Amino acid sequence: MSKISLIAKLTAADGKAAELEAVLNEVVSAADEETGLEIYSAHKDTANEGVYFFFEMYSDAEALGVHGKGDGMKAAMGKFGGLLGGRPEITMMEPVVAKGIAI
Repeated sequence: MSKISLIAKLTAADGKAAELEAVLNEVVSAADEETGLEIYSAHKDTANEGVYFFFEMYSDAEALGVHGKGDGMKAAMGKFGGLLGGRPEITMMEPVVAKGIAI
């Protein structure tokens, strides 16, 4: 089984960056309930205000398949409504080599 990783780009709706950032904190905290979610890390774009990236790594496809289905995660992710300026852009990947994490 190969690990699965992805990058999700989120763009805040006009004037909603601070609110979106607060919700990102809640979502990351809620991710503790997910088995097989190895890395779930939010990052702010330093060149483009209101743009955020999630880097996510899952132990396998099954772990990715259950992402967001726990009660805590559903509640946190439900708060994104009205804070995003568009649909998230998601790029699926397979890790090749890394330092600091076992792939």
